[in-house]
Amino acid sequence: MVVAIRAEGVSYTKSDLRILEYIENHTEEFLLMSIGQLAGELGMSEATVSRFVRHIGYGDFKELKSRIARESTGRGAARKLAETLMKDGGFQLQEWFAHQQECLEKTFAHTDPEEFERAAKAVGEARHIYIHAKNASASMGQLLFFRLRRLGLDVSLIPSGGSEVLEGIAHAGKGDLVITFGFGKLSEEGRIILSCAEKAGFRTLLFTGRLYALPEQKADISLYVCRGEDEEYHSMTAAAAMADALVLAVSEQRKESSAKSLVRVQKLKEAYRKKEL
Repeated sequence: MVVAIRAEGVSYTKSDLRILEYIENHTEEFLLMSIGQLAGELGMSEATVSRFVRHIGYGDFKELKSRIARESTGRGAARKLAETLMKDGGFQLQEWFAHQQECLEKTFAHTDPEEFERAAKAVGEARHIYIHAKNASASMGQLLFFRLRRLGLDVSLIPSGGSEVLEGIAHAGKGDLVITFGFGKLSEEGRIILSCAEKAGFRTLLFTGRLYALPEQKADISLYVCRGEDEEYHSMTAAAAMADALVLAVSEQRKESSAKSLVRVQKLKEAYRKKEL
């Protein structure tokens, strides 16, 4: 629920109370609405909503949304998206791409070349690669799975949650590598994977958005990725760039075997098109 925004010593109309109630009970939806959308949802005019905003002490609708976004409880996706969209001037494509460039530059600046090489070597030499990725990171997991498999590596995806995660890594052992993601914070599943690593003997590679990790949250190898500030919409631009860079580095290390695998895939595709399978 949103923090109290009711002004002291102010008498409210029935329309004011309806708007307040909606904001307090549908905060996430409100943060992504325009003044016209809110008015339409409540069956009133935009002028009525504007009067309400001024009545409780705000200059305009945007100022009210900014206050609520800053002080509402929780850090959900809607709030982060709203914070990004409510920046000065709203969403601007050029500014967005400039921001992505900043994330890429920050990622590169904090990437240790030796750590990156260790990551590429671990992937290329692994007996079997397990990938665990959930929520927004699932797209990065799928990207790595697709690209590494095309190189001929033995790779599989671990289910994202529940006891199936344990089933997914039950056979992981010495010589194997488990890749997981923990940009803002490490998931409970990620913690379980790291805690099982030493006893089972497999190595771990973590894509992270943190420059520092607590000892119990450290993987054998960590690759830093900048996705933006904590309170804004998080992009996967730099994460995808890092994943692709890792794949290319592995390809470089495994030139001959990677080329053979890609040729086999291409020949199968050609045979399929000619219906020779």
